[in-house]
Amino acid sequence: MSTKELTRRLDQFPSVFDDFFKPWGDWFPNGGFFKPATVPAVNITDNKDQYQLSLAAPGLKKHDFKIDIDGNMLTISCEKEDTKEEKDSRHTRKEYNYSSFTRSFTIPEEVIKEKIEASYDDGVLKIALPKKEEAKKTALSKQVQVK
Repeated sequence: MSTKELTRRLDQFPSVFDDFFKPWGDWFPNGGFFKPATVPAVNITDNKDQYQLSLAAPGLKKHDFKIDIDGNMLTISCEKEDTKEEKDSRHTRKEYNYSSFTRSFTIPEEVIKEKIEASYDDGVLKIALPKKEEAKKTALSKQVQVK
């Protein structure tokens, strides 16, 4: 079966999610008050010296983020509110936009919590979670043969 035929067949079957959310689309054009929540994508990299957490969050400022550590839980949250107002002699138009998200991660035991650092640059929040010395020494590196 060619890619073209497969694409045509897939187009004939509606998505389960399309059916589930269909009433919202009928009742509220353009989603109305119901807008699916968006949570930024996160990449976690395990390096020899640290874990690196990268969160894609363009359009924000570094003061929009709140990063908390409670026990072994790292929580990243953000709240942003925008208000726009346009006035002319006959009309006033106000627009409000509010967005927020929260992501939580369990911090591994080998992380030095006091040395966790964060930076925000070019729409990416980066959090460095440095490892303890004994964790660096016992890092297992192995190649597995495929049978």
